[in-house]
Amino acid sequence: MAIKAKKIQSVKTEAIEKAQKDFSGYNDFIFADYRGLTVEQITDLRDKLREKEASLKVVKNNFARIAFENMKIENVSDYLKGPTAVAMAKEDSNEVAKIIFDFAKDAPITVKGAYVDKEIYDAEKIEAFSKVPGKKQLISMLMSAINGPARQLAATLQAYVDKKKETGPEAAAPATGEKAE
Repeated sequence: MAIKAKKIQSVKTEAIEKAQKDFSGYNDFIFADYRGLTVEQITDLRDKLREKEASLKVVKNNFARIAFENMKIENVSDYLKGPTAVAMAKEDSNEVAKIIFDFAKDAPITVKGAYVDKEIYDAEKIEAFSKVPGKKQLISMLMSAINGPARQLAATLQAYVDKKKETGPEAAAPATGEKAE
């Protein structure tokens, strides 16, 4: 639970409200220790996340803790210790996690945990989640599986039509004088 002072300064209240406003536009949050990253590396990570309509925010832990409590998101306070950057995703949070884990191979960033689909993920679980295909990829795979047989059927029917055009309509009907066996 966050420590709340008896007399809160307006600057701090505004900072908490701003953090809450920033967080409220997103569904899923990934918490990472960014200690050791340069400004260029953070900018590069933000650019990569922006491509997936995600964002990276560095916020004071106490402000973030209060903002999350106000949003009724609990149990994330364990991840709000030390230097913390919060990656925020509207959808496809596994792809956002994949970007962060791929980025961590070349940069000193460590994923602490996540809040995804109203569930708390520890570091191992979010890493496993990052390896699962995204929603758009799964839909693409499903459509490909559905279209395969339909495409084969269409090709077979087209080949039948082409063969009929080549041989003519009388090839399909048996001769009138012959008996069918």
